[in-house]
Amino acid sequence: MLNASSPVHTTVLLHEAVQALLQAPSANASAPALAVAAGLPAGYWVDATFGRGGHTRHLLASVGADAQVLVFDKDPEAIAHAHALAAQDGRVQVRHAGFKEVADLPPASVDGLLLDLGVSSPQIDTPERGFSFRFDGPLDMRMDSSRGMSVADWLASAEVQQITDVIRDYGEERFAYAIAKAIVAQRQEKGPLQTTTDLANLVARVVKTREGGQHPATRTFQALRIFINAELQELQEALEASLHILKPGGHLVVISFHSLEDRIVKQFIAQHSKEQYDRRMPLAAPQPMRLKAIGRIKPSAQAIAANVRARSAVMRIAQRTAVAP
Repeated sequence: MLNASSPVHTTVLLHEAVQALLQAPSANASAPALAVAAGLPAGYWVDATFGRGGHTRHLLASVGADAQVLVFDKDPEAIAHAHALAAQDGRVQVRHAGFKEVADLPPASVDGLLLDLGVSSPQIDTPERGFSFRFDGPLDMRMDSSRGMSVADWLASAEVQQITDVIRDYGEERFAYAIAKAIVAQRQEKGPLQTTTDLANLVARVVKTREGGQHPATRTFQALRIFINAELQELQEALEASLHILKPGGHLVVISFHSLEDRIVKQFIAQHSKEQYDRRMPLAAPQPMRLKAIGRIKPSAQAIAANVRARSAVMRIAQRTAVAP
């Protein structure tokens, strides 16, 4: 069911992302600028992270009547919005699934693939979703709240070393061990953590120093959200799938919001933007490059001033080469 009072989501890099999906690269390959194309193209486009549909709506306004746009999302509320849009526009197809499921699409069938890896404002600003330490709510953090284990469920049984590994690896938190010990100690003394406030207060007691302006629990919340939703694994699977589902000349556009995601995307594009040699067979012909790196774009100062959540966004663009998948 659609919630009319749901917090408003401001789409990051709205025009830049859609232009990157649709346009040919600039003649200056070292520049992130993208050439302007004429007309309204047909084609098959995939917005693998629908959210509240900002990118999809702008894409629909930029393509022709014969185009199709397939949207994915895990979040039941996002999917409700997607179905509402599909009822209005017959070019839209909807799948309630994570973006790694793009791997099920036919080879060389997609003209452009968009992955916007940010958590939407309705998810962050709805206390019942449990994503933010700014609101008191259940310690959930699942992108798809209809299935799977919540953060509270996992923390109720995880061992100190497991919790340490997650907070250190996905949050880059140097106090990970101390936080994990405190979580297990509180569980043994008072029972499992149940709310976002419980966790935020516990971390604040343990973490005595933090970067200016950052809440002590920021890294811990990030780590647990990434872990419980298997976000980095899903990103890696979707990137690999892009090599097979994109048509030659099709564009891969990925918007990241923290260094762990961006590092994976950057390394993936770099790996496949050069010829690859099999060291076991030094005389064999190299595997041709499968992607062409197009550019890296960040939000403008004006965009960040209008939407502070855009400040950490990085968009990377690559084009599928003419090599058969």
